[in-house]
Amino acid sequence: MTSGIRLGILGGGQLGKMLCLAAHQWDIETWVLDPNPAASCAAIANQFIVGDFNDYETVLNFGKQVDVLTIEIEHVQEEALRVLEDEGAVVHPSSKALSVIKNKGLQKDFLAKHGLPTAPYMRFGSEEAIRKAVRDGSLRFPFVQKTETDGYDGRGVSVIQTTDELRDNLLMGASLIEPLIEIRAEIAIIAARNQQGEVALYPPVEMAFHPEANLVSHLFCPASIPDQVAHAALKLADETIRVFGVVGLLAVEMFWSNTGELLINEVAPRPHNSGHHTIDGHATSQFEQHLRAVLGYALGPTDLYRATAMVNLLGEPGYSGPVYYQGLEEVLAIPGAKVHLYGKHTTKPFRKMGHVTLVADQLEEALGGVQKIKNMLHVISPAL
Repeated sequence: MTSGIRLGILGGGQLGKMLCLAAHQWDIETWVLDPNPAASCAAIANQFIVGDFNDYETVLNFGKQVDVLTIEIEHVQEEALRVLEDEGAVVHPSSKALSVIKNKGLQKDFLAKHGLPTAPYMRFGSEEAIRKAVRDGSLRFPFVQKTETDGYDGRGVSVIQTTDELRDNLLMGASLIEPLIEIRAEIAIIAARNQQGEVALYPPVEMAFHPEANLVSHLFCPASIPDQVAHAALKLADETIRVFGVVGLLAVEMFWSNTGELLINEVAPRPHNSGHHTIDGHATSQFEQHLRAVLGYALGPTDLYRATAMVNLLGEPGYSGPVYYQGLEEVLAIPGAKVHLYGKHTTKPFRKMGHVTLVADQLEEALGGVQKIKNMLHVISPAL
């Protein structure tokens, strides 16, 4: 390795894989810790260590072997990160920021404390407390329940609109409750901040969600929002990453409400699904940008080269087992289509298995290509 840098990554999923690919372009040695020996990073990291990133001693020992430690998942052992920081290790994002962001209740409290606009909310310690609030009239339908911890990829979120749904769909544990906001668009901005405090912002993307899985179905850039809304969103993302003090990336998801407000939905201190299109559509990918930020380099330009849309490849309902990408050859024949597969060996319903980016001269062309890809490419298992 000519760079002499060891980059440690907690988590070995697809985000870690794409971060490794970016690091290898600069001859950076990648060390990855993940409990799954078949994780996406296993085949490409220079050192892949099977271990629990929620175990104090494991994370502590891992962190002492690398020069810079970062994450691709929030739910890691932050006390070990705090000790590593006290001993002089370079850890981004910091344990302080991570401990707030990984708990959605604390994250909301932080946003409110710093005057950052977000939907009104209440915090409850249990599902029974939520039922009691409905009974006594202090909480009314419809509302959105989000578990405070361990939610990801559509898990940990439930929309409750009726008494039957309250009975059948309420999630267990401490939760955040928000009213169901009527929105014009859901947008996201990837913000980057380096060790010197420099900030770079990617143009807003607009997201469309899968109705069953509560996952992003596809997104597109530029977003179909007025210029003044885009400028306000960029200003809000800039303020948000500075307030959190994150070094690295911060994905800032927002609602543009029917009343014209921009409300922060939630943030994530790492590369994010809403930034995958940057690999093919922008001057600097989010993964290269994350490296630039955590290594203390100058941030790269975020210019959008051409209209870009991205569709997530999700496991089809009804299929579990060895993965097969039905229609892949046909998609590869579409001009401007860039296929990214995550290296997961088995599929299951709504599991993220890859994504396809479509770049074109006009946004309408890119969106048309995305719809074609949705109809053409299916993630199934030939075992059934």
